[in-house]
Amino acid sequence: MRISYLGPPGTFTEEALKTQDDLGAGDLLPVRAVPDAVAAVESGDADAAFVPIENSIEGSVTVTLDTLAFESELLIRREVDLPVSFSLCMKPETTMRQITTVRSIPIAAAQCRQWLRRRVPKAEIEPATSTADAARAVARSRKAGQAAIANPLAAQLYGLREAATAIEDHPHNSTRFVLVGRGVPEPTGHDRTSVVCFQRKNRPGSLLGILQEFSARAIDLTKLESRPTKSGLGEYCFFIDLEGHIADEVVADTLRDLAAKIAEVKFLGSYPVGGQGEGEAVVRRSAAGKAWREADAWMRGLRAQIDGDGPSDERIAQTEESR
Repeated sequence: MRISYLGPPGTFTEEALKTQDDLGAGDLLPVRAVPDAVAAVESGDADAAFVPIENSIEGSVTVTLDTLAFESELLIRREVDLPVSFSLCMKPETTMRQITTVRSIPIAAAQCRQWLRRRVPKAEIEPATSTADAARAVARSRKAGQAAIANPLAAQLYGLREAATAIEDHPHNSTRFVLVGRGVPEPTGHDRTSVVCFQRKNRPGSLLGILQEFSARAIDLTKLESRPTKSGLGEYCFFIDLEGHIADEVVADTLRDLAAKIAEVKFLGSYPVGGQGEGEAVVRRSAAGKAWREADAWMRGLRAQIDGDGPSDERIAQTEESR
């Protein structure tokens, strides 16, 4: 496989990618930004893109969400969780007292905000496209007092030393990455589905109506986030992650009803959950799916008693479509 990813070489994205044996063995194409990685798949230059989507401290990577929702029809095919820890990296001859500028991608700098305020309060924070891009820029710069917030891999790759390690403000920091491409992988029994719901009308209770569709079917939501629709002030859509796969009847039934009654739904993918294990959520989804199938069989039995020849599946579908 040809896989585009947020580069340059040495990023956390590359680290996460290489935890997957099949992906790490592919032809890797580092690109400058998340939209570029997705665009490479759209143009045929890559078969899939590997990009960050959420951090446990700073939340969603909004450029990834917006790219998938508004700029692409590609789907999420896999997720990978990676524990992350940051180091303050600089040239071997640079000292902490000399630091005047710290470079990094904004979402990484935000995760180290308190540490930076305590240790280098007068340093200017300059944005980079990735942690590895920051490390590379520091290594190439002729200016004194330059440092980067990066990972140990990038420091080693670009010849920097780690002046301080584990500088993130909160422990147990991790980032979720997704593989984006075409098609939907088969269900594994431990899956997640991602969608975007666009309200047809902004009226009181519209979000409640969306949530009730999931609650009524005992589907657990693992994420709910609003984002601007780009169409005007006060116009929002809702990014939703839910347990289950589009192949599960209960999930399909929920999304069908949402699309029919409440909101325009954009499907972002059904894919295996990062990590291992079934857990209570899988048991709950299995029970909900069984209940839906039993209810569906009961309803078909009732419909079969309608006077006449009895409604065929085709006639039922035509009647429901006319409604």
